[in-house]
Formats: sequence, structure tokens, C-alpha cells
Amino acid sequence: MSSVVLESSISGVPVRRGKVRDVYDLGDRLLLVASDRISAFDWILPTGIPDKGRVLTQISAFWFELLGGSHHLLSLDPADANLPAGTDLEALAGRSMVVRKTSVVPIECVVRGFLAGSGWKEYRQSHTVCGIQLPSGLIESDRLPEPIFTPATKAETGHDENISFQQMCELVGTQTADELRRRSLSVYLRGAEYALARGILIADTKFEWGKTDDGELILIDEVLTPDSSRFWPVDQYEPGRSPPSYDKQFVRNWLEACGWDKNSPPPELPADVVAKTREKYIEAYERLTGREFAWK
Repeated sequence: MSSVVLESSISGVPVRRGKVRDVYDLGDRLLLVASDRISAFDWILPTGIPDKGRVLTQISAFWFELLGGSHHLLSLDPADANLPAGTDLEALAGRSMVVRKTSVVPIECVVRGFLAGSGWKEYRQSHTVCGIQLPSGLIESDRLPEPIFTPATKAETGHDENISFQQMCELVGTQTADELRRRSLSVYLRGAEYALARGILIADTKFEWGKTDDGELILIDEVLTPDSSRFWPVDQYEPGRSPPSYDKQFVRNWLEACGWDKNSPPPELPADVVAKTREKYIEAYERLTGREFAWK
């Protein structure tokens, strides 16, 4: 098993750090380095998941290639970033993407195909999800009559906030909002169809988009990964209950049971929770791509 990378380090290159990714500014391009950090309940945990960043990067790269269209990925080789001499390229291998620089659209483009999570909670109260009226009689984890687009504002920390499509139009303009809704639904439908054939249901997901200097909207960040999506195994799916998922399930379950108050710094994760979580991420990669994970 690889060692954990909680934070990358490249001397002399400006960086900003998100929950998972370290974003280095190369001038006309960016280098995205996916760390092994994992967050839960709005906290970044002190324990990382070995190879998690590599799984996220390799799954995103797989989807960018499979789906085609306009996206930001230029190279998976950190050597193509022309980094300062002495940079540890081996530590960056598998978890790095050299990407086009864009003006990030400040909207999380969420697509939901099934009734789960916060959507299920809202539906029980009002038969709506993010204000969108749905038929009565649906149960937890039901497939929706058709996928719905439910935008949210982006948050660096804490929860994203759901907004209406009209609010999105006011923030980014009607033409941009219409294009993002259409393209997000299209990417989701194509990805969900492929994943289904590989034994995975994509219950919901979120996309990020950026605008290039010439005004083109392109897909950025990560795409259809276990961090940005809710993956369910087809063979364990049953409407009426929440299926197991390919993500932080073991981590959340342990944190809920360990007595942590969610208001103070979180505890270290035990080794078995780390190992099981890593296995789930790798299983998602191998099932989706049909390839063996290279860093075992």
C-alpha cells in the first residue's frame, strides 16, 4: 500500500488548498494535485486514505477520455508542468492533472437521478426536491421519472446551498444557465448509462464548469468520482432503503458511532476503517474502468 499524501509540496509555485486538491498556479495553466485527504461532516479528517487522490484523478481522466467534449485536462504527467528542479515527481505521479486555466462558474451543477440524501428528506415533507415538484408515492432510493438539475452555490467550507434555477439565471445569466443545465444532464445521462453496464448506479452527481478566455464553457475539476457522486452497486440496490455506496460510508459510520460531537477536531481513523474505505474507492475505479488499479 502506498504512503498517505495529506499535502503536496512544490517549492516556489503559488498554491491554494481545497478540501482534497492542491491547486498550483503555473501561469497559463494549473496543476491539480489530488491529496489523500478525506472530509466528513464539514471537517477535514486528520487521517488520510492511501491512494484516494490517485483513484479520483484516474477516474476523472477515464471519464474525460470516454465522454469527450470540451474539458480542461491537458496531461496526467506532472513532468509536463515544467516544475522547479528538485520537485519530487514520483510523489505527484498518478494524482496530478495539468489543466487549462478557466474562470470557474460559481455554481455546483447537481444532477439527481434517484431520490436520496437531502432530496429524500425534502421530498418526505413537500413532494419536492430543491423546489421541483415530483409525483407522490415515491419511496427512498426510487429512480426519478427523469433526472433533475438542482444547482447549488459553491462553498469552500461547509455545505453548498441549494438554489432555484431562477436564482442561477440571476447569478450567471439565462443563456449560461440554460447551457449548463443541458450539458450537465447530457453528461450525467451518458455516464449513468455506461456505469449501469458496469454494475454501478449513479444516484446523483455534481459537475463544475469553467469559461475559457474565448468564452467557451468546459468541464473542469473532477468528473463522476466517488467524491462528487453517489455510486450504488446494482446488485445491492433495492428501493425503500439506502444502498451501500462507493465512498466515505465506512468513515461516516465509524464517526457516527465513536462518540465524536462533530463540533471539535475529529479523531484519527482506525486502520480497519482506512483499509475498507481504500478498498471501496479502488473497487469503484476497477469496476468502472475494467482496469486493475496500478498502485496496489
